[in-house]
Formats: sequence, structure tokens, C-alpha cells
Amino acid sequence: MSTNPLVIVFDVNETLSDMSPMAERFTEVGAPATVAKLWFATLLRDGFALTAAGDNGTFAEIGAEALRGLLTGTGLNRELGPAVEHIVEGMASLGLHPEVPDGVRALRQAGYRLITLTNGSTTVAEKLFEPAGIRDAFEALLSVENAPAWKPAPASYGYAAQASGTAPSEMLLVAVHPWDIHGAAKAGLQTAWINRTGAPYPGYFTPPDHTVMLLTELPTVLAGKRT
Repeated sequence: MSTNPLVIVFDVNETLSDMSPMAERFTEVGAPATVAKLWFATLLRDGFALTAAGDNGTFAEIGAEALRGLLTGTGLNRELGPAVEHIVEGMASLGLHPEVPDGVRALRQAGYRLITLTNGSTTVAEKLFEPAGIRDAFEALLSVENAPAWKPAPASYGYAAQASGTAPSEMLLVAVHPWDIHGAAKAGLQTAWINRTGAPYPGYFTPPDHTVMLLTELPTVLAGKRT
């Protein structure tokens, strides 16, 4: 049976940030709103492919290149370069899901050490947390840009464990992505899946240790494990 974690590791994109406004960025340049989700999925796919091949590309570079491919021939209302720039800038202006600040504060007040581990840039996390007043709740903002590989490769979670001076078994990853939950579990971390949409969890991935609909539910769930 797993013990109560000492360190809670947060994924950032979609887990903490609300990426739904990105659809508007696409429509503003004349592209269909539905391309927003396709773009993010393509970005992750190509990042994962590079990791599997032993490389480690940056989120920003892969994202921009993926956009150029997806937007070509879509009837944009401006040149391709400015369209890509407009969409990429949207990542820096996203906000948090409404319950996130209260959930983060409650977990910190409960005594957990909090860090992030993102496949993106730590700058995005900074811009998310500062306006919400929760930056000080996190002792470290980590990115795979400084790790050997992207999540869900084991080395990415190992990097977080080393950076926090904590054994993987004493860490808990919080994410909305089942692939991230699976990767963390295989690396020896405990896991918590935020399922805001009520979607079924894929049976081919290792199931999470905890499932919540909102981050604010997690402190109570973890409190029930304390002995």
C-alpha cells in the first residue's frame, strides 16, 4: 500500500491551465476552432516521438512547427508567420481553472511540498501563478527542457525526484492526462487523475491511485489516507 506523499508534482498544461481560450486564437486568424485540439495533440505526438528516438525538442519549437503544417492551406486572414505568432502568444495569456488556486492553497496548508513538472516552459507556469497569488506555494517550477526526456519517459520523473531530493514513491503526480498518469506510475510515483469531463479512463494505462473531478477535492481524499 502506498504511503501518503511528501511532494505533490503538478502537470501544468490543461491540468492547471484552462486551454479552452486557445480555440478563439485559431478563429481570430481564420482557422477552424477545432484545430486547437488537433494542434495540441500533434505537438504532444511529435514531442513524444522525439523522446522515443532519444532527442529532446522544446515545446515552443515543436508547437510553432506543428502550427505551420496544420495552418497551411486553411484560408488564413493573414500571412502564415503572423498567424503562428498570434496563436503561440495565446499560451502566455491563459488563466487557471477556477478551482485551482483554492486547491493549491489547501494542499500547501496541509503540509505538502508542491512542485510542477511540465513538458512546456516554466515561464508559462510563472505567468499563470503570479496573478493568482499562488507562486509562493510552489518550491520549484520544473520543465523537461532541463531533463533528459519529455514526460512520460521515466527519466523525466526521475529528474523531478532528484531535483526535489525525494524518492519517487514519496511523490504524487497530479494530471488530467492518462498518459502522464501511466508514465508516473511506471516510474514509481503515486498518482491522482483530475477528470473534469467525466470521461472514462483508458483501460490500457495504469489506473490512477486517486480520481477527483476538481483539484479542491484532492486535499480531502489525501487526508483520508493519513494515519
